[in-house]
Amino acid sequence: MPAASHAVARAAGDARGSSGGPLAAVVEAAVSFGGHPTERTAALAALLRPADDVLDVAPAADRAIWDPRSGRLEQRSIDDLVRRADADRGAPWPQPLASAAARVHRDGDRSSWEGPALARQRRLSRAAVAAAVTLDARWLDEVADGVQLLCEQSSWCWPAHELSTAGNGPVLADVGTPTLDLGAGEVVGQLAWLDHLLGAPLDERYPGLRRRIRQEARRRVVDPFLGPHVEPWRRAVRPVNNWNPWIHGHVLAAALRLLDRPDEVRLRARVVDQVVDGLDRWVAALPEDGAVDEGHDYWWAGASRALEALDLLTHATGGAIDAISAVPALRATVRYPHQMHLGGPWRLAVADGRARGGPTQPWHELHRAARHVGDDAATAYAAAHRDVPLHEDMGLGRLLRGLTDPVWRATAPASPPLPRDVWLPSRQIMVAREHTGSARGLTVTAKGGHNGESHNHDDLGSFTVASDGVPVVVDAGRPTYTAQTFGPRRRELWPVQSSWHTVPEIDGTPQAPGPEHRAEGVVFGTDEGGSRLTLDLAAAYPVAGLARWRRTVGLDRSRHCVHVDDEWELTDEGRETTVRLLLAGRVRVGQGWARVVPMTEAAPLLVDWPAELPFRTLPRELDDPTLSDVWGARLLRLDLVVTGRRSVSVRIRQDPAQD
Repeated sequence: MPAASHAVARAAGDARGSSGGPLAAVVEAAVSFGGHPTERTAALAALLRPADDVLDVAPAADRAIWDPRSGRLEQRSIDDLVRRADADRGAPWPQPLASAAARVHRDGDRSSWEGPALARQRRLSRAAVAAAVTLDARWLDEVADGVQLLCEQSSWCWPAHELSTAGNGPVLADVGTPTLDLGAGEVVGQLAWLDHLLGAPLDERYPGLRRRIRQEARRRVVDPFLGPHVEPWRRAVRPVNNWNPWIHGHVLAAALRLLDRPDEVRLRARVVDQVVDGLDRWVAALPEDGAVDEGHDYWWAGASRALEALDLLTHATGGAIDAISAVPALRATVRYPHQMHLGGPWRLAVADGRARGGPTQPWHELHRAARHVGDDAATAYAAAHRDVPLHEDMGLGRLLRGLTDPVWRATAPASPPLPRDVWLPSRQIMVAREHTGSARGLTVTAKGGHNGESHNHDDLGSFTVASDGVPVVVDAGRPTYTAQTFGPRRRELWPVQSSWHTVPEIDGTPQAPGPEHRAEGVVFGTDEGGSRLTLDLAAAYPVAGLARWRRTVGLDRSRHCVHVDDEWELTDEGRETTVRLLLAGRVRVGQGWARVVPMTEAAPLLVDWPAELPFRTLPRELDDPTLSDVWGARLLRLDLVVTGRRSVSVRIRQDPAQD
C-alpha cells in the first residue's frame, strides 16, 4: 500500500459514522481543502493524472506491450478475439431497429433490441483488440465503422430504461433528452477505453473521429450527469443497487479520459467529485460483511464494478485516494464470490442470480482486488478460473485490463478455497459443507433476510442442498428478462414466487412481498458436529392465526445428513398447508422417500420424510433458455402435505448405491 494510502486508512477509521460517508472521509484525508465544494474540486483537479496517462492500460502505440511478440499479453485470449473478429469482417454490422425498441412497450420483449445493440458493441471490442495488436489499417477501418455507428445511434439507453418513453407517451427515445442508464454507461465507457487504446492511430487515419466521440460523450452522458434532472438510480431516497457503481464507474472512466481539453480541467474534476459522492451512497450501504442482496451474478455487476472504479480512482490520483484499503466493507466484499461457491461451476443462486452460467466474469478483476486487500482465499478463488479465456462480454475496459495484467498472466491455476462454514449476518445467508476445501459430500445453504431485497424473490427461509457440489434441492433463479421482470407484474413470474421455492405454503397462502415480511429470531450456530440456521418465518405470511413457524436447516457432519425441521403454531387452518422442495435431476418418489440422481456426475440424494404424509409432485417444464441452460428440460416440485400437523422433519443424505 502506498504511504499516502496508509495515512488515508488511519484517518478514515470507522468512516461509516461520518456525515459524508466512507468515501468522503477517504477523500478528505487525502485532499487538503477548506471544506467548500469548489475548493475540493480544485484540489482534485490538481491531484488527477493527465488524461493520456489516467487509464491503467498501455495504449496500442506502446509496442513494447501490444506487439504480439512482446510476450506481455494474454496471448490465448488475443488469438481467440482476433480469430472471431476476422470472422466478423465483411458481414453487416448488427442493427438495433426502431421496431425492436417499440416491442418493449408492446409485448415486453427486451432482447430484440438489446441483442443487436450489445452484439454491435462486442464486435467493436473485438475489432479494437485486433487493431491494437496489428495496427492494420483494415482493423482501424472496422473500428471507425463501429464508433461511427455508436455515435449515430439515436439513443445509448436501453429502451426498457428510457425515461422519455415512460407511461403512455412515445415508444421511441427523445434524442433531445438523453437518459443515462446502464446502456449509456456501457457505451461511453467503451468509447473512453477505445479512445485511450487507439487514439494516435485513429487521429492519423480518421482525423475528427475522436472529436465526435467527445461531443457525443458530453451531450449524452456528462451534461445529463451534471444537469438538474437526477435519474432514479442516483436519488438518495431510493435504496442503492448495482446501477450505482455500474454507471458511476463508466462515467468516471469517460470523464478522466475524454474531458482532456485545457478548458475542461475543472469540469473533469467536478465530474470525478460527483462520481465519488454517488459511489459513497453505495459504499455506505454495503454491510460490514461485504454481502450483497442481489446475488452472485449481481456482485459482478455491483460490488466488482465499485472495486474497479475505486481502483481506477487510486491509479488516477497516484495512489493518494485508496478507498479499497481504507473501508472494511470493501475489503470484505472480495470474499463474497467464493463464499457463494458450491463446487465446480455451481454457486448459490439467490434473488435474480443463476446457479450456473451467465456472462463471462472478469476473474482477473477479482484477483486484482483480492491482491489489493491481501485476501489469500479470494485470490485463490479467482486463480481457480485462470484458464477461462477473456471475453468481450465483460466490456472493453475489463477486457483490456485482463489482457495486459502481468500478474494475472503469470498466475498459475489454483484450487478454490471452499470454506467449511459461511455465515453472512447482514443477509442471513448460511453455507455449510462437510469438508473444508472440498465439494465432496453434502453442502447445504439457507437464507433469511426479508422480501423487499433488491432483485427480490419471495424466498424467506429457503434452502438448497448440493451433492458433491452439484445442486439437487435448488433455487430456480431468474428467467429471461422482459418488461414484466421489473414491473408491477413481476410476482406473476413463477420463479419469483415463494410457491416455487423451498419454503412452506401455509393455509393455502404464499409469502408476501415487502421488507416488513422478514425472518425473526434468527440464530446461526456451528461446531465440529454440524452447522444450523434457525429462524421464524411467520412474519412472511399474511395468515391469520399463524403465531409461529420455526424452521431449522442444518448439516449434521457426524451423520452425513442434512435436516430441515419445521414446527409451528397455527389456528383456524381451513386450507392446505405444504412444505415444498424443488428438485433438479432424475427423480423417483415413493411413500416417505424420494431419490434424486443429479444432472451431472455426483452421488444421488435420498430425501426422507414421515411415511404417513400425503405428497404430490408437480413438474415444471422449462421453455425459457435462461432457466433451461442451467437446469435442463424441467424441474420437479415435491409437495409434502402437512395440514393439521404441528411439526415435520425432512432428512437428506447421499445414497452410496449406484444406478
